[in-house]
Amino acid sequence: MTFRAIRADKTESGQNVGFVEMEDCELMEGDVTLRVTHSTVNYKDGLALSGKSAVPRRFPMVLGIDLAGIVEASAHPGFRAGDEVLANGYGLGETHFGGYAEKARLKGDWLIRPPPGLTRAEAMAIGTAGYTAALCVLALERQGMKPSMGPIVVTGAAGGVGSVAIALLAKAGWSVVASTGRAEEADYLKALGAAEVIERASLAAPGKPLGKERWAAGLDCVGSTTLANVVAQTRYGGAVTACGLAGGMDLPMSVAPFILRGVSLIGVDSVNCPMPLRLEAWARLARDLDRAALARMTETAPFDRTFEIGARILAGRVRGRVVVAMAK
Repeated sequence: MTFRAIRADKTESGQNVGFVEMEDCELMEGDVTLRVTHSTVNYKDGLALSGKSAVPRRFPMVLGIDLAGIVEASAHPGFRAGDEVLANGYGLGETHFGGYAEKARLKGDWLIRPPPGLTRAEAMAIGTAGYTAALCVLALERQGMKPSMGPIVVTGAAGGVGSVAIALLAKAGWSVVASTGRAEEADYLKALGAAEVIERASLAAPGKPLGKERWAAGLDCVGSTTLANVVAQTRYGGAVTACGLAGGMDLPMSVAPFILRGVSLIGVDSVNCPMPLRLEAWARLARDLDRAALARMTETAPFDRTFEIGARILAGRVRGRVVVAMAK
């Protein structure tokens, strides 16, 4: 029996990325084999699908950093045939075959069960982007940030991380300032819970080392100058999480916000996140992410359209989240 997958192969001229037919014997090592029913498209997936990125770090590589499915066979004590599972991070789509395939074989230690009340499709509507948003919210709370301290800014607000972050933060009582380059999405962002929508251009141009204090905290998905301006405009004792690089990997700023205002900049990683914190983030999502809000930010596409969605997300033309349904 063969199954379809999107695979990146190394060639003399670069990478060749496309649909291929594979066999079970080609799967990588692992103690759980599963039928993949859903995946999703994150910004990182869009980069990998373009065939022009360094996301795959070994070849050949089945792409896709998220997956949800049903266990077919297991030698892991925690799972058995028929269990519903999901996985993200741990090098999926980078060093281990990922979610853009109708079958996968993984280490059981990488898998979790969808939290009660979440379907596999909803788990992939959340995906790495939404899970990262939850990690950012938890990081800010661990830093002592509370809604009573003032508003919070979310950059890249109409994207996957931003959309889920707005919904979670609004649920927690925050007054959310949503920064976006897509003015037409203002109503969408307010429906998710944003109290104010600002144009991203106000944060994208080089600014002063210290700006006017505008918010108590920030959740940045963009990086580069945008992140520098968010930090420079954060109030005394505030905190900002950094989890994205859509605007660039550089950070052109001074130390002024840190040593004159005591602002904290917190890096958030989703790939190698310890399992206890991973489970805490998913539990938070299951508890606090409104299902109607999740539905509003989600579209579903068949596996055949994955490349199209990848191109759209790189062009900034995806609102919220996209679920990839593997079944024909």
